[in-house]
Amino acid sequence: MAGSPRVGVIALQGDVREHERVLQGLGAETVRVRRAEELGRVDGLVIPGGESTVIDKLSRQFGLQQPIREAISTGLPVYGTCAGLILLADRIIDGTEGQQSFGGLDIAVRRNAFGRQTESFEAELTVPALGEEPVHATFIRAPIVERAGADVEVLAALSDRTIVAVRQGNLLGTSFHPEVGGDARFHEYFLRHVLARVRSATASAR
Repeated sequence: MAGSPRVGVIALQGDVREHERVLQGLGAETVRVRRAEELGRVDGLVIPGGESTVIDKLSRQFGLQQPIREAISTGLPVYGTCAGLILLADRIIDGTEGQQSFGGLDIAVRRNAFGRQTESFEAELTVPALGEEPVHATFIRAPIVERAGADVEVLAALSDRTIVAVRQGNLLGTSFHPEVGGDARFHEYFLRHVLARVRSATASAR
């Protein structure tokens, strides 16, 4: 991929290394984000899978929650996988008491919709935005999107029409874990939007 965007990965908890490996393999520079000053140095941001409740609490403790919300509102491209999708949702249907999200995606999500980790599964998904070849998706204690607003683009769904991948403006979310499935096309898709924003900002500054 042309260009070397700088992509942050929230490194409070979750599968940080897996995302770093995929992003670096695609030519991106990665930055582990734990502080607001680190967030200010990136062109895009990934919220990894893990425990949404833990990432939520730690983001508040580390003073990251509000800066992330502001970055989302000003157009920073953000990609959330599994727990990251939950944290981008405007509404969490079955959140724990006091659980918060960064918001931005006009969706309602249900956590652990498929059950415990022992009920994890894999599926082949049709994703027209990524081409004709199906995406091999790995679902681990995955959430689902139960409601999507009018401005939300549904990128993928299971055979029963359960929504598992969405995009709205600068935000991308998947219920599954592309970073462990060996298919980098969702990360490539995300990086294209990151690069488009970088080029637009560069052109505007001239």
